[in-house]
Amino acid sequence: MDIESKISVVTRKPACEVLTEDELREVFQNYSQPKHYIGFEISGLVHIGSGLVTAVKVRDFLEAGIKPTIFLADYHAWINGKLGGDLEKIQYVAKGYFKSAFVSLGLDEERVNYILASEIYNGDYWKDVLNVCSNTTIARMLRCTTIMGRTQKEAVSSSSIIYPAMQAADIFLLDVQIAHAGIDQRKVHILTREICEKMKRKKPVALHHKLLSGLQGPQKMGLDENEQLDLEISSKMSKSKPASCIYIHDSEEEIKKKIGGAYCPPKIAEANPILDICENLILRTEKDKLNILRPAKFGGDAEYADFASLANDYSEGKLHPADLKGAVAEYLIGVFAPSREYFEKNKEMLRI
Repeated sequence: MDIESKISVVTRKPACEVLTEDELREVFQNYSQPKHYIGFEISGLVHIGSGLVTAVKVRDFLEAGIKPTIFLADYHAWINGKLGGDLEKIQYVAKGYFKSAFVSLGLDEERVNYILASEIYNGDYWKDVLNVCSNTTIARMLRCTTIMGRTQKEAVSSSSIIYPAMQAADIFLLDVQIAHAGIDQRKVHILTREICEKMKRKKPVALHHKLLSGLQGPQKMGLDENEQLDLEISSKMSKSKPASCIYIHDSEEEIKKKIGGAYCPPKIAEANPILDICENLILRTEKDKLNILRPAKFGGDAEYADFASLANDYSEGKLHPADLKGAVAEYLIGVFAPSREYFEKNKEMLRI
């Protein structure tokens, strides 16, 4: 695969931003197998927005010859008070359920590197954390606290200041060429790239993927009085809100029920979470198709091979919400079959 083809694969949806494409091109010119990482706080159940979005992008990276790493950020979860702030529980869940969730999505250890953060932290790492802190301001660190899922007003613990510095130091320690995350992590990646110049480190390419909309539709919630959070971030799928997301091990009945109750107004394509799934997960490549099954009196079966045609027909009322939801539910039931089977055989992992 030539370099331009690799760039096309890496930047396809659900990717929404790369900083910068020229730097990505340079990475491919200089590295036969560039290193990538995406980090996860250990909290809650894995769902479409965290699990499937990551899986499809990691497969893109593998296709482009990149060596991916899934970084299980146990210390980050600990200082952010996840799972009751119980570090042993966080580590148990990280190495058990969380890792298993991604393996069930096809990201096996032969192709993907899994690292528990606390197992590789050393003196040089903590030196970098302090160095990052010394090269930025408290105000700048606080502006990055949205990466923790908190507003500046909510970030009352002093660990909120350390958290972004740790994330920057993770990138240095892993020595990756590509830092990957959801668009909600953009601020810390920008900070890291700026710090690199001060610390005379090679800047990583920052690649961000779109945050899937919650199934309940657009919502404005918890906006900081000093900063308007992007509506996409405030309305994203959330593992803490079961009705807003589909977990990768949900039953067929649960998937149908959640999709059936999702926000999907007739003829409205904007901020439509069902169409969001179609655009970013189902119809991403020229090979992808979505099959609509319906009686002849309602238009008969249809096949969509590109999102533009699907969105256009939906906006014009040629495709009914119930038919679209039915097709998306069946797609997700099929995609998550391996995860359901995996956790059915490994019930202890899910019980965790």
